[in-house]
Amino acid sequence: MPSTTAYDLAEERVPAGSITDALSGAAAAPYWLDRPERPDPLPPLTGRTTADLVVVGGGYTGLWTALMAKERNPSASVVLLEAREVAWAASGRNGGFVSASLTHGHSNGVKHLPGEVDLLQELGQENLAEFAAALERHGIDCGFEWNGTLALATEPHQVDWLRKEAEETGEEFFDQEKVQEEVHSPLYLAGLWNRRGSALVDPARLAWGLKRACRQQGVQVYENSPVTALSRTGNGVEVTTRGGTVAAAKVALATNAFPSLLRRARLHTVPVYDYALMTEPLTEAQLKSIGWSRRQGLDDVANRFHYYRLTDDNRILFGGYDAVYHYGRSLKNEHDQSEETFRKLAAHFLLTFPQLEGIRFTHKWGGAIDTCSRFFSFFMKAYGGRVAYAAGFTGLGVGASRFAANVLLDLLSGETTRRTSLELVRKLPLPFPPEPVAWIGVKITTAAMVRADRRQGRRGPWLKLMDAIGMGFDS
Repeated sequence: MPSTTAYDLAEERVPAGSITDALSGAAAAPYWLDRPERPDPLPPLTGRTTADLVVVGGGYTGLWTALMAKERNPSASVVLLEAREVAWAASGRNGGFVSASLTHGHSNGVKHLPGEVDLLQELGQENLAEFAAALERHGIDCGFEWNGTLALATEPHQVDWLRKEAEETGEEFFDQEKVQEEVHSPLYLAGLWNRRGSALVDPARLAWGLKRACRQQGVQVYENSPVTALSRTGNGVEVTTRGGTVAAAKVALATNAFPSLLRRARLHTVPVYDYALMTEPLTEAQLKSIGWSRRQGLDDVANRFHYYRLTDDNRILFGGYDAVYHYGRSLKNEHDQSEETFRKLAAHFLLTFPQLEGIRFTHKWGGAIDTCSRFFSFFMKAYGGRVAYAAGFTGLGVGASRFAANVLLDLLSGETTRRTSLELVRKLPLPFPPEPVAWIGVKITTAAMVRADRRQGRRGPWLKLMDAIGMGFDS
């Protein structure tokens, strides 16, 4: 019979009143966006204009694409169209982890692209270094901290996983005594510190800084300008919004979890909702009680994992675990809130850090991320090479979006480059089935992942089948 994990019992072990008190008064809004420095939206597109490049989508992928297009060719005319406001969607709702990985970890890369996983690791590390350099070059103050990630074992079988990974990668392994010296939690049995594999940012300030840099370089940015259609013209593509049109030579599509303007791409992604909580700032005594002086990003290594980090004013963001798919690939504002998940996360937080009993959460929110069947980005071209599309980041988008932007620009150039020659770029993941099969499949897979966590990580028949057909995940 399956055992239980520590987190399975959290809502039994943590008093219901403590959970309710911790969540009372929490604003139902992303912390990152609920601040006075949020910029006013720019006017929407009206009338007709022309451009060498139109970028559809004002998230990280679109912002990096527009910015680097101008860096490559300062004389090019570039228009960026955002359906709402820059940072409104995933770019303003994530945890701010900038991972060097392009494949959701080495193991997942081996599973899907074994022949080039080492090269992709090298390219991912280069991308993170270039990311840091670009922030400095454009004066983007987004609280960048290159402290790495500390992966945590909270179940006995996970200790051997981390020890084996340390032997293979050379990363720093902490036994129970040493991991407790890093961060104090009764749940931690071991840790693995990847010192240079990730950084932390304030995600909204990153997006706002990229928006400002784009405009300084001459990009025309239009907000509240949802694109309703693409159509081929004699020499390019016409991009239509509710208020105007752009006649473009080339188009980069960066619409993340939202339905692609390329119909043939739509079955390759599904939106899943991820949730997070943000605490009030910790006092000096509270900080001392948990340690965490080296401020790494933290995550545990179960199939359903948590991610958490400190902010620059010493709040704790605590998110993850549930990944909720709504029937029909549904995207609705009401999905951004889930009291069941928030109570679960609050219980898990208080079980992880019982010394913080009495702390309050100031914000609770969720948002959609785009996932594909290999759990990292893929690319398409259309309209005779005039349109390029990227999606499928599955939570890696803070860092991998910059790499994807370079790929999009390479694809639109028509030239063969080191990036466009990658199997990552040339090979598409398997599409998800239509409904109701997609919904049934997600439910079965989620249940199978829960069982695996409760069976010391042993993958059952369903997960082995997913591995065999190329839809398995192993971070």
